[in-house]
Amino acid sequence: MALPDFSMRQLLEAGIHFGHQTHRWNPKMAPYIYGARNNIHIIDLSQTVPLLHQALKQVSDTVAKGGRVLFVGTKRQASDIVADAAQRSAQY
Repeated sequence: MALPDFSMRQLLEAGIHFGHQTHRWNPKMAPYIYGARNNIHIIDLSQTVPLLHQALKQVSDTVAKGGRVLFVGTKRQASDIVADAAQRSAQY
């Protein structure tokens, strides 16, 4: 299966760069934060793109070797979407 191809522009248009409110964050994320705007952290997409490609490759390799993937969602609003994605990919 081919890995999805995406660009930094597509991630920007999807709003992936918007993080949490500046007063609700984990300091361990500091290296990945580009800045803040309107009290919202902006995620550094120049780091996100290659790291996301790396993560997708790892998941793909795991599944290709017969491994399983556990989908975890911590937001109630996304629970149906996460469950649907897990079912469509025959994972958990």
